[in-house]
Amino acid sequence: MLAERLGAALRDYGGDGPDILFVPSLINPPTVLDLGDRSLLRWLAGQGRRVLLLDWGWPDEARHDLSVAGHVEQILLPLMATLAERPDLAGYCLGGTMAAAAAQLGGARSLATIAAPWRFHGFPEAERERLAGLWRDNRDLAERLGVLPMEVLQAAFWSLDPDRTVRKFEEFAALEGEAAASFVALEDWANDGPPIGAAAAREMFEDLLDADLPGNGRWTVGGEVIDPSSLPCPLLNIVSTTDRIVPHASAIAAGERLDLDRGHVGMVVGSKAQDELWQPLAAWLSRVSPN
Repeated sequence: MLAERLGAALRDYGGDGPDILFVPSLINPPTVLDLGDRSLLRWLAGQGRRVLLLDWGWPDEARHDLSVAGHVEQILLPLMATLAERPDLAGYCLGGTMAAAAAQLGGARSLATIAAPWRFHGFPEAERERLAGLWRDNRDLAERLGVLPMEVLQAAFWSLDPDRTVRKFEEFAALEGEAAASFVALEDWANDGPPIGAAAAREMFEDLLDADLPGNGRWTVGGEVIDPSSLPCPLLNIVSTTDRIVPHASAIAAGERLDLDRGHVGMVVGSKAQDELWQPLAAWLSRVSPN
């Protein structure tokens, strides 16, 4: 661990060259980026980069009142400031939304987002209404506990495609060896993780998903409106065209774009992830942020 801030840790995955800091989502643990022999972080550490990971950890009482923007202001930016030089940034899912703010406010050599939402009006209207209802039903609970339990979010993910949830476990019965072990590791990740602080959950559901402040040019972090179209660094958006969790229509409409015909998780850890995502990301970094 290189540094710690409010229970979050900056972890070093080794490698030589410029720092690249990965920012995962506040939802689910960051292990999807370091999943056994399908570890994007460990692979990239062998490609001329020093790879760092922001592990958000568990939101204790000090973070119950910390919004999504507050996580950027009080955790991500201070941890970036501990580094000797400006890092490249890479953000996955909501971590990409947050990394865009950090790239504007804290400076970065480059920014790569992976399956990251920005224009939340790109979510299907029925999906936004369903998630708004989920928050209405659970807001009082979150305010009483200080956190939104992970189980609530899991219910939202399962409801995206209930038939697929059942079908994948039926298919698991036929798996053996490495394939079975990979399935278990991925399910452990998907069903694990800390709750989200109440303030972050409120901002996520009300200001991002419902009001779409980022997509409408009204999301402020550190007193500044965040505008990815005017970032002072190269920007790459890696987008899944078949993503049920973060629709491709919600991606940042600026910078370069790489479209992949893979799901939200499969694009990162699937059997073709190294060829389709890892290697193009490394090549882009070498081009726009050379050693």
